Amino acid sequence: MVKSAPPPPGIYVPAILFFKENEDFEVPAIKAHVLRLAQGGVTGILVQGSNGEAQHLSREERKEALRITRQTLDENGFKDVVIIAGTGAQSTRETKQLNEDAKEAGASHALVLTPSTWKPIMNKDLILRFHREVADASPIPTLVYNFATVTAGLDLDADTIATLGEHPNIVGTKLSCGQLGKLTRLVTTHPAQEFITFIGRSDTFLPALVMNGGGGIMALVNIAPKAHRHLWDLWNKGDIDGARDVQRLLSHGDAISSKLGGIGFLKALVSKEFGYGGPTVRAPLAPASLDKLSGRDAELIKELIDLEKSL
Repeated sequence: MVKSAPPPPGIYVPAILFFKENEDFEVPAIKAHVLRLAQGGVTGILVQGSNGEAQHLSREERKEALRITRQTLDENGFKDVVIIAGTGAQSTRETKQLNEDAKEAGASHALVLTPSTWKPIMNKDLILRFHREVADASPIPTLVYNFATVTAGLDLDADTIATLGEHPNIVGTKLSCGQLGKLTRLVTTHPAQEFITFIGRSDTFLPALVMNGGGGIMALVNIAPKAHRHLWDLWNKGDIDGARDVQRLLSHGDAISSKLGGIGFLKALVSKEFGYGGPTVRAPLAPASLDKLSGRDAELIKELIDLEKSL
């Protein structure tokens, strides 16, 4: 079987999803956000990832989020922007269904989270079996999503991910662990044209590029897509000092957003600075406000926003 093609290297965003106060989709805000991200120079959008609250969506809502995103991109001249669908459920059967849905709704690839409800029995053999069976049945190429925070601490090692990369329909990984050693081992095991390794955190974006990573799928891109693109361009032009200065802001921004509310903070900041959406998240998540943003944190976020708006 011929090896499937991975998504292209670049800047990807696990897009936040906006809700009305009753937790229904706020479609105009979702469309406005997708358009701003595309105009900001992202290579692709991850729909129904962890930052898109995928675990809080019904199967039909997952499909609808994908359809809205693909339609918005196509109608505004961004047909080349890639859509990756976050999939991965607690059963192999449902994960296969989600991959079928993703293909139908316009995604070119699926990012598959490892099941974790039965973490004590999820040994390496079961993890390999799950991802292989899903990839065997998937109508689109799959990537392995490693994010211990949302999988009860289940953290895949480089050997496991590299072994999965031998499968003809498993074409990459997102390392939300942010571990540069793991990324280095993977990029020096499989050629990038067959298996792409994305870092999953903005605070390690430039270091990952130094190690020939394929780019990143990073939550902070929701706030500053142009700043991430600027770093990417500076790095590729050889302006290392300029890239380091942008990385300084991305590293602080990543830490501040995590500290002050994560998804809810990102939504609140987008709403304030770019004029659409609101802070509503689906329970049991709690909404965040910007009230706790003060002192040096506020200065650093302002510097990041000022850079974003200047580009």
